[in-house]
Amino acid sequence: MTNAAGAIGIGLGLIAGGALAWGTLIERRLFTVRSQSAEVRDLKGATLRILHLSDMHTAPWQRDKAEWIRHLSNLNPDLVIATGDFLGHPDALPRVRQALDVFAGVPGAFVFGSNDYFVSQPKNPFAYFTGPSRVKRKARRLNTEALRKFLTQDLGWTDLNNTAARLTVAGVTVDLMGVDDPHIRYDKCDAALEQLDSLRQESASAHLTIGVTHAPYRRILNQFTASGADIILAGHTHGGQVCVPGVGALVTNCDIPRRQASGFSSWQSSGHEALINVSAGLGTSIYAPVRFACRPEASIIDLS
Repeated sequence: MTNAAGAIGIGLGLIAGGALAWGTLIERRLFTVRSQSAEVRDLKGATLRILHLSDMHTAPWQRDKAEWIRHLSNLNPDLVIATGDFLGHPDALPRVRQALDVFAGVPGAFVFGSNDYFVSQPKNPFAYFTGPSRVKRKARRLNTEALRKFLTQDLGWTDLNNTAARLTVAGVTVDLMGVDDPHIRYDKCDAALEQLDSLRQESASAHLTIGVTHAPYRRILNQFTASGADIILAGHTHGGQVCVPGVGALVTNCDIPRRQASGFSSWQSSGHEALINVSAGLGTSIYAPVRFACRPEASIIDLS
């Protein structure tokens, strides 16, 4: 029995070691495009292609990821929506520029995540299983304003942190409402909805309403859906990051149900229903560089 138990232990250790090697060395670099399509009633035959980027967690040495993101421009999106956590290191902005400058002039909009404000710090990766992560009180600040300047001035994208805006893209009028990161309680959804109401009062209704948030907390999904969002885009969860085949995500790092940790699904609130797309994201914390059964992704969403 002792020999058998030892053999089983060695076997399990080899399996665990192989899984860790796969997740850290291979799968976290297997970038993929997830394609989705949906019909939106008020588009009335028009089409809109959205590229949804999230959770780049960029570090200065990640040339391969930056080049892969650049090639997404070949998909010819009409609109780019980025749902935060561009940065993963204090010196990441030049690499973010390399990844995204190809999208200059393509209509876009963004919100921030906590990693766009604070430097990532070493942490126990198993702590994610005990509940949502927290920013330490003395966390070092990043140069968020330099990132914002690049996104708004160099790329021409719209800052949706706690506000709303109206764009006309490919002949489609789009209302966008967004919040700053709910995970660190930076969200002011009432301010965004007030601005959305103002836009709606000033002119005719838009063909499409999009809600944008980094973290898909229920309170934000409920408010966006009740306010008439057709689709809500979010990230933050990393799709669970380490998943169990056949089971899926074990954690979401917020309060969204685990079955909705990534991909397309629907959300209902106050008699309204919205599509939601939660991106599994393109990166990880530099202190937890592993993915398993959850490839890094960007999303292409074709609406008609």
